[in-house]
Amino acid sequence: MPQLHCLIVDDEPIAREIIKAYCSHLPMLHIVASVGNALEAKTILQTQQIDLLFLDINMPVLNGISFLKTLKHPPQVIFTTAYKEYAVDAFDLAACDYLLKPFSLERFIVAVDKALEKSPLTRAADRPNGGTIYSEKTEDYLFLKADGKIFKIIHDDLLFAEAQGNYTKVVTTQHTLLPSMTFSSFEELLPSTHFLRVHRSFLVNKARITHIEGNRVFIQSYEVPIGSSYREGFLKTLGL
Repeated sequence: MPQLHCLIVDDEPIAREIIKAYCSHLPMLHIVASVGNALEAKTILQTQQIDLLFLDINMPVLNGISFLKTLKHPPQVIFTTAYKEYAVDAFDLAACDYLLKPFSLERFIVAVDKALEKSPLTRAADRPNGGTIYSEKTEDYLFLKADGKIFKIIHDDLLFAEAQGNYTKVVTTQHTLLPSMTFSSFEELLPSTHFLRVHRSFLVNKARITHIEGNRVFIQSYEVPIGSSYREGFLKTLGL
């Protein structure tokens, strides 16, 4: 079972301590930080890998609902609040669960199980042997099985990936591999801050882009098309 890296956000110290205590009973949960407001949380999310967010709603400066709306790529979220009237808004934002304070350890475990079911890390660990045999987004590498061999792929060496039916063509500085896994499954294994979707069938390593010309991305000697529906978001991610 992979570990989920967790962030607790609640303006009440006692509430944070209760969640910490509950997390201590579940070895798959690793608390990265525990903070008292959304602005502190945003700094943590920008600098550390967070898989699961325990988020209070009624907080000063920026409430939990508004804060979640500011996140472009939010992690899994479990709301923890004393106010039941926000439940509809929470689930509209695709929250895993909504815990109404005070909640029991049993109810907490149910919520965490829901987050585990949705987690890309959990799905990667459960994937059949035809695909990746081990991956964790906090690492800078992954292992791929292709051509009867197992290859260790350093993230920085990965140039781009291309969807090819039930396979994914993975081009690195040293190899061109064709592991038996879908494009979306492969994409889930990579940190979205470094690997960008530029086309429905192509994913590129931002650090390996040589230049962009028209609707093409150049990476070493390769040309990768930019899909019209992806262009604006792609350029925005690059700060352009």
